[in-house]
Amino acid sequence: MSLLKDNQDVACFLVIKHSAWKGKYRRIFSIGSMGITTYNPASLEVTNQWLYSDFVSVLPTLKGASQQNSEFKITFKKDRKIDSMTFSSEHRADLLTEALHFRSLFAEKTREVLKYHAYKHHWSDTRLPVLLEVTPYSLNQLDHATNHVLASYCYKDIEGMAEVKDYPGGFVVVCGGFGRMHLFSSSHFTELHQKMMDMAVKCIGIGIKVLKDPITLDEFCAQRLGKFSGDEHITSVSEFNIHKVHNTRHQEPQRRTLCLSETCLLERDPQTYSICTLRPLGDIFALVRSQDNPQLFNIEYINGHVRTYTATDRDALLASLLDGVRASGNRDVHVKMMPTPRGKRIGPLSVPVEEETESHHLRFFRQPPGQKSFAEIVERFNANIPYSGLLHSVTQDGLFAENKEKLITAALQSLVQKEGDQGTISLADLEAQFQALRRLVASKVGFAAFTTMPGFRESVGVKVVKALRREDEGVTHAAIDMVCALMHPMHDNYDLRQEQLNKSSLLSSSKFLESLLAMWISHVSHGTGALVVSSMLDFLTFALCVPYSETTDGKHFDNLLEMVADRGRSLFRLFQHPSLAVVKGAGLVMRAVIEEGEAEVAARMQDLALAEGALPRHLLTALFIQGTDGRVLTHRQLSRHLVGLWVTGHPTAMGLLKRIMPSGLLVYLDSEDKVPDSALEQEHLNTRDNLKIAQDHASKNRRGQHWITIERQIRVLEKRVENALRHWGDRMGLERREDKLKERPIVLRKRRERIKSEANWSLFYYKFTQDHALPNLIWNHKTREELRDALDNEIRTFVSDRDLAGSALIAWNHHEFEVQYHCLADEVCIGEYYLRLLLEKEDSPDSPIRRSYEFFNDLYHRFLLTTKSEMKAVCLQAMAIVYGRHHEDIGPFSDTKYIVSMLDRCMDKMERDRLVLFMNKLILHRRNVKDIMDANGVRILVDLMTLAHLHTSRAVVPTQSNVIEAGPNMMRESEKEWHYNCSGERKGPVSFQEMRSLWEAGVLTVKTKCWAQGMDGWRTLQQVSQLKWSLMAKGTPVMNESELATLILNILIQMCQYFPSRDADDAIIRPLPRVKRLLSDTVCLPHLVQLLLTFDPVLVEKVATLLCEVMRDNPNISTLYLTGVFYFILMYTGSNVLPVAHFLQLTHTKQAFKGSDTLLSEIMQRSILGQLLPEAMVNYLENHGAEKFAQIFLGEFDTPEAIWNAEMRRLLIEKVAAHIAEFSPRLRSNTRALYQYCAIPAVRYPQLDEELFCNIFYLRHLCDSTRFPDWPISEPVKLLKDVLDAWKKEVEKKPPVMSVDDAYEVLGLQRGVQNEEATIRKAYYRLAQQFHPDKNPEGRDRFESVNRAYEFLCSRSSWAGQGPNPDNVVLILRTQSILFHRYSEELHPYKYAGYPQLIKTIQLETADDQLFSKSAPLLAAASELAYHTVHCSALNAEELRREKGLDVLLDAYSRCVSVLSASSKTSEVSVQVCTHITRCFGVAAQFRGCREVMMEMPQLVKDVCHILYFKHLTRLCSVATECVSSLAVDHMLQMMLLQAGVLWHLLLFMFSYDFTLEEGGVERSEEANQQEVANKLAKLAVRACARLGGYLTGDLESPYNSVTQEILNRLLTPYVARQLSLDKPEEILKMLNSNCETPYLLWNNGTRAELCEFLDQQCCMGTNSSDPLCGIEFVYTAHRKELVVGEIFVRIYNQQPTYTIQNPKGFSIDLLEFLAKQSDHLGSVGSVSLSSEDKERLMHVIMALEALYNVIKNNPGVEIQCIGHFHLLFSLLSVDSCKPIQHGALNVISSVTKNQECVNDIAASDVLVHLLLTLYSLPDAQITTLETLYALMHTTKIVKDALAKGAALFLLDLFCNSSVPAVREKTAELLARMGADKLVGPKVRLTINRFLPALFADAMRDTPHTCVHMFEGTHENPELIWDANARQRVCSTISALREEYVTCISYIVVTHHHEDLVCLPPAVDIA
Repeated sequence: MSLLKDNQDVACFLVIKHSAWKGKYRRIFSIGSMGITTYNPASLEVTNQWLYSDFVSVLPTLKGASQQNSEFKITFKKDRKIDSMTFSSEHRADLLTEALHFRSLFAEKTREVLKYHAYKHHWSDTRLPVLLEVTPYSLNQLDHATNHVLASYCYKDIEGMAEVKDYPGGFVVVCGGFGRMHLFSSSHFTELHQKMMDMAVKCIGIGIKVLKDPITLDEFCAQRLGKFSGDEHITSVSEFNIHKVHNTRHQEPQRRTLCLSETCLLERDPQTYSICTLRPLGDIFALVRSQDNPQLFNIEYINGHVRTYTATDRDALLASLLDGVRASGNRDVHVKMMPTPRGKRIGPLSVPVEEETESHHLRFFRQPPGQKSFAEIVERFNANIPYSGLLHSVTQDGLFAENKEKLITAALQSLVQKEGDQGTISLADLEAQFQALRRLVASKVGFAAFTTMPGFRESVGVKVVKALRREDEGVTHAAIDMVCALMHPMHDNYDLRQEQLNKSSLLSSSKFLESLLAMWISHVSHGTGALVVSSMLDFLTFALCVPYSETTDGKHFDNLLEMVADRGRSLFRLFQHPSLAVVKGAGLVMRAVIEEGEAEVAARMQDLALAEGALPRHLLTALFIQGTDGRVLTHRQLSRHLVGLWVTGHPTAMGLLKRIMPSGLLVYLDSEDKVPDSALEQEHLNTRDNLKIAQDHASKNRRGQHWITIERQIRVLEKRVENALRHWGDRMGLERREDKLKERPIVLRKRRERIKSEANWSLFYYKFTQDHALPNLIWNHKTREELRDALDNEIRTFVSDRDLAGSALIAWNHHEFEVQYHCLADEVCIGEYYLRLLLEKEDSPDSPIRRSYEFFNDLYHRFLLTTKSEMKAVCLQAMAIVYGRHHEDIGPFSDTKYIVSMLDRCMDKMERDRLVLFMNKLILHRRNVKDIMDANGVRILVDLMTLAHLHTSRAVVPTQSNVIEAGPNMMRESEKEWHYNCSGERKGPVSFQEMRSLWEAGVLTVKTKCWAQGMDGWRTLQQVSQLKWSLMAKGTPVMNESELATLILNILIQMCQYFPSRDADDAIIRPLPRVKRLLSDTVCLPHLVQLLLTFDPVLVEKVATLLCEVMRDNPNISTLYLTGVFYFILMYTGSNVLPVAHFLQLTHTKQAFKGSDTLLSEIMQRSILGQLLPEAMVNYLENHGAEKFAQIFLGEFDTPEAIWNAEMRRLLIEKVAAHIAEFSPRLRSNTRALYQYCAIPAVRYPQLDEELFCNIFYLRHLCDSTRFPDWPISEPVKLLKDVLDAWKKEVEKKPPVMSVDDAYEVLGLQRGVQNEEATIRKAYYRLAQQFHPDKNPEGRDRFESVNRAYEFLCSRSSWAGQGPNPDNVVLILRTQSILFHRYSEELHPYKYAGYPQLIKTIQLETADDQLFSKSAPLLAAASELAYHTVHCSALNAEELRREKGLDVLLDAYSRCVSVLSASSKTSEVSVQVCTHITRCFGVAAQFRGCREVMMEMPQLVKDVCHILYFKHLTRLCSVATECVSSLAVDHMLQMMLLQAGVLWHLLLFMFSYDFTLEEGGVERSEEANQQEVANKLAKLAVRACARLGGYLTGDLESPYNSVTQEILNRLLTPYVARQLSLDKPEEILKMLNSNCETPYLLWNNGTRAELCEFLDQQCCMGTNSSDPLCGIEFVYTAHRKELVVGEIFVRIYNQQPTYTIQNPKGFSIDLLEFLAKQSDHLGSVGSVSLSSEDKERLMHVIMALEALYNVIKNNPGVEIQCIGHFHLLFSLLSVDSCKPIQHGALNVISSVTKNQECVNDIAASDVLVHLLLTLYSLPDAQITTLETLYALMHTTKIVKDALAKGAALFLLDLFCNSSVPAVREKTAELLARMGADKLVGPKVRLTINRFLPALFADAMRDTPHTCVHMFEGTHENPELIWDANARQRVCSTISALREEYVTCISYIVVTHHHEDLVCLPPAVDIA
């Protein structure tokens, strides 16, 4: 019962109360207007209540910073005392903030007033003086004059604070949940901030963050609105003029512009448009619509703030705002009459209530708590349940699944049963009932209850009808909104079948629908009730519009659609509504009416769309509205859809579009193109897929036969459970679940699209937004703006006229509306095409031309009629464009021959170029090509093409020179090519410049006849192409001469491609196609070839391409070289040579020329390029194709296959240019001059003078292993054969038959002088003309000798030397070595055929006295080849042996070894020969036959060992070491090597190893790093030692050698020697070269120095006097005093117990055996003084025990090796004279007790007495001993044995008399453990009970710690009487017995009379 009569709850929170005697339970904590109250949440009964005057404080419970804390404590006065209570809540900060609002009413008042003067930075950028007050819960902003609170910034809402560094005293407060900043300035910021921090922590329990770095004023201005500062958040979608009511700040309402953006609600100042405030749409809780004031409304926010406004069109504003908020994702916002009762809400508005609270409020409908009225129950329900429905409306599946359903259905029944008189209850209560119903039916259960709950549908229907009669807009809106929730499910995973049932029920009554529509139309007509209109549109949308209409019954759909269609004109009025939501809804309904209504209805709507002006309005929206907001995009998509529907099938509407849109834009409606994926918009109209939902529903309900069987079994089980729990179920309200009827499949209504737009509207709208400059469409920003302005003006005018007309019906005059685009007035348009753009967009594919045939004819007609050259050119250009795009549609051009004739006759350069461009398009149709050839077009085009020689403005290639041999006078003479006829007299020759001067002087006329070389006769000047276009022609050309020639070449190429040289079966076509015949003719071909001399890159490329087309399979190809094409084409300096390469590849071997140079290869003799290019380049062209040749020709290559660079190419160009120097200048004077062919001397490249070319390789480069280490050789066998042939030819080489001087003499030139090529060529020309048989029949012989001399000088034979070249022989030998080295697998099957020549070469070189002074190292190359051949194949090794090659090699070997010295270098011939021959012998040793020969060569072993003395020759020593490894394969050779002292050298090599180089991670190589070579030698030495000793297996296996192994064991230690078998030299070398102290190896600087000193001594003895057995006696000084067990240093192992032992079990056995041997000597220890030997023995035992303990501890499973040795180990416990031994033995025994097998063996060994005695012999180890005993006592046998040995007495003595508490507790545990044994335990307990009361035995078992305390304490109770006397008596008795027993048992143990233990005196026999 409430103690506060007038108290009103202000805020309520669900909390947990903490009670000391009741625990934790829930309560409602209410902050009221007069005090604090707690309620029972289930009954709302008051449980506690305190007046604020009795309230002391409410404070958070503060814990650690890292702990999540929700507790708080209230302190209050009770009965003149101060009492407190503790609660906890998830919303502690909110609760404390609300409570501290009433802090001024508390019993203890706040004395400290914390106010500070400050300035607030206003939104208008002004500084307002304010007072900042720090309160316990907030920072308040006060009016500095009145002290009224203007704003309150609660600590719980503050996200942080930050200083503003460029604003004096400035700081910002960040709050609002989205980073909203408020800027203040105050000089007391530091104090103010500290006070806020203290208050927030102390009073609210939260901290306030402060940014570490201050911000700037600019940053504040940019981020003032937090995360909503971006333009996208503050751009308005809709705006409304309102007045804001804020009595605290402003006495009068303030004008504001309320702006709705995509995400926020903003207030702007209408004068400055500045943002006053901003709130996210997601923060809006509810919209309150005043019932009394038609302009007043409130907006409630989730943080509790309320803002009040007035607006003239309030409901329209609320409809837009409601739609915008819901579109942003806030589904809980709603409109209501009354404000939310904050005190009846359990918790903050920002978070939903808990499930328990929901359930309580559902139960309150059925069982109202206390005296609460039904209206209050409804009010509480609406305050706590979100408008979108119950959050916890579904429970878990199972037997109790209907619990939640019953609550919801009961609430629904109560709502309709207790609703009261619907005609008299208040409108607010009625609205609340509908909103409660809406919340319930929004759940799945409530949605289904409409048709499943008996009577509910009828009750709801009556309720709605009565509500409509009240004629209140708020009630009507709530009722229709509830009906909409029944039409369309608001919950997830909804059931379409239920939706169908609900709709069928709601739409079945025509009368009900008529009343709804009448009410709706009334509001539409009067422009009222925007919320009602909006909700009715939602109702119609769910009934008629897709996708929702698919669940509407067909008959009901048709009925309602007909009703709406009859009121169609009203829909058009809604399109002008200020609310966007209303416009969207009207559009959706309109779409449904047109698409699915009757044809007459659709036509009527289309007419009305024009009459009502809806089409231009929606067209404006569809075209121009922009934004990313979902509502805007939905509106735009809807408008676009409506426009499409209104235009489809309506000629009048389409005619309107044609009058206002360009035809080029409308053509996109008929296009089949698709919009790019990036431009596609998300669908906003169809929001769900009903078909998929129905399919999912069907698949979910489809069950297999096995599931049906399982369900039957479950039903039987449920029935039994229900019967058994029927009473309980009745009490709980459970009903038995009835079997559901088998569900039928869902049937959806098929959508009727009677009118469906087929046009491509999406592409149209996409193209509309883009700019276009096409021949048929000019569309840009200007045209769009003109269209927009026209539509805007027309709509504005129509609306104005209709408003002025009053009630008269007004229709739009759409017939006369059209748009004129003034910005296009200056464009010239022919038909539908803008001529300017047609020409500009010549190559654009985006300008299609319709009716191309007619348009082409119109252009040709204009071309024929016009007389202006410029117009002719424009028409030709347009014709070329049209024909190029539509030649297939236009077909062949019948006047092609006329066009060719016009080209021949025309005199205007522009017209000429346009005619050629048009012909370029005409050839796109094949039939036009024949007309061109028939009209002699090919010759005409070739004539025009030669004009390219006159193009003097092109860039000149730097290396091109035409004056190499021609002086100025010669050039002037050679250019005078022209002759002319003047008055019947022939004059000339004159130059071309002189001809120009004569023309300008009037000497030459059009009829003047002229002639020049290359012309077939005299022609008039206008018939000569060069003169006509240079002298006579007028006009400005479109192209220069080179571009014209390029175009003509493209035309000729295309013509040739029409007529291929082969058919589909690859058969050669004969006769040759006509166009190729024409181009192959001497009239055209030379001029085509000579275009190469223009050196224009494009022309050269095109000429080469055309020549390939013409010459492919052309019978005239063999004489092509006579045109000079190969000279011209190789002079080209550009880089686009791929077409040139293709041409060369096609033609170079098909020329009919004579090549007589016998020194050349076959390919060089066949190729016309043999005189011009190196053989490698010709091979590349022939073997690798044009692409690879072009790559080489352009690049800088210096490889084994190609040596070519820019210098060589420049040399080639210079030679060719010099050869044709007389001809090139003539072309500039006479473009039709013809070249007279003359052979060129072979080009000699200095870069190749020292090269030897064989196969396809330059051998010098191929042998350069530094530059080309792994150059690929595709055919090694072929190369080997060619090299052997080259070797033979080189050896047999003879001098040439003619010398150069002889040839000079024949040509009449001076002998002994180097003559220039030009001089030779001129001499040849002079004598050839003189003695040519045609002129001089007697001079035939002389003529032939002249030809032979010239051919010799032109050939490469003139360069040849005199006899074999040693350098070439070296290259040949090295090439063979490379082949055998790299391609051994390919050459392995073949026997080497060059041994005779090779052995002969080695013999000759060995016997040569000048061997070591030759420049050509033949012996080194030959010995290397011998090694590689033997290494390649066993066949070669045997062949070498049969040829006595090994003996020859040994002779060469011995000679070279003998000259080695300390100053020898790696580069010397002797070292190289030794290296190769050593390798050869190493490889040959693999073969038995060779080894047998080597055994007979004692000098070989000595020579190999002799090499090892020269350690500075590291690589040679490495090779020798490898040879030692190879020779070690034979036992006899092993012994020979040992006798020669090889082992000492190998061991020394190992100490040159640097392991840091290997591990450093640095890239290294043997060539650059000498240490890498030394490391490799060391590794090889390790392997050689391993093979000498026979350590290795597998492929490296060698005979076992006991001598070597014994030496290595001594020198390297057994551990290191044993590592040799692992073949891991790096690990061994790292150990030997670093200091290592491990259990296996003791190695340091001393041992290493000791070994190296020994090895140096042995090496000094020489190879003949070495004794290997001296190494067996070697011993290291550091190892003599170490204890070594099982090859392990025990001392070191104990220092490193975790070191991994290779064989821990074996080591443990070795240790046990060692201990067994030493135990025999321990018996006498202590009887006499210890000798040093005894001390050492004791120390060794201690070390062994420690090692045994360590190996057992660190190697699980090893302890099992102790089985059988426990007598030994336990006996060591009795060595009392040496405590360390006892400790060591105890540790070992303790470590094995974890193994059960060991424990069993201990039990069988009868040795426990030793361990018991240790309790007193080792008092410092009692804990360890007890733990060991505890581990052993798990075995019954040991417990029994321990009891027999007196263990109980020992342990009781320790328990009673020990002074160490831990020992006593451990003893108690051990006794309890023994007492727990099933067999012996009772005896143990009896023994304990003899001395101690029985209660102690139980305490030992339960808690040993308590037992010790019990023993020490005094007790007197029925269970135990125990005092100090009793304790003293027991202690003394047990101690005496223990001493007596120990004396006896110690004697027995020492004397080993264990059998006497059973004969102890009765007084001692405790057992």
